[in-house]
Amino acid sequence: MGYFPLYTDIRHFRILMVGGGAIALRRLKTLQMFHEHITVISPSVCKEIEDMVLEGFVTWISRSYVSGDLKNFDMVLAATDDREVNHIIFLEARREKIPVNISDCKEECSFYFPSVIKDGDIVIGVTSGGADHKKTKQTADRIRSLIWNQKD
Repeated sequence: MGYFPLYTDIRHFRILMVGGGAIALRRLKTLQMFHEHITVISPSVCKEIEDMVLEGFVTWISRSYVSGDLKNFDMVLAATDDREVNHIIFLEARREKIPVNISDCKEECSFYFPSVIKDGDIVIGVTSGGADHKKTKQTADRIRSLIWNQKD
């Protein structure tokens, strides 16, 4: 049985991203289409996330994750390169009943992060349930091509 594609309004969610590298950046770019502000906890972040800080989209807490950091958030995404930290975040989120996405372990995700195609109010999410990221990207690219190359 697969995951149900539930679309929800996250505009008022307090969202925490733990991690500051390439995966975090990709997810932040997608979230930016739907949200005005995200908190990032990471000892360092890539240049593009620094730019998001300057734009006001990201509040960056420049340190490692500390147990309990997620308690004031409604959604948590972990995209660190440390399996142990990601697992701790998963355990805490599950205990606190906070939706969580763990970038390196699909079994620890309460939701998947889809490839998103957005055109105005039309939103399409494509996922393979964490099974095949390459196929998901290829499918999303085909859909984008159909939408933007199609003539009325």
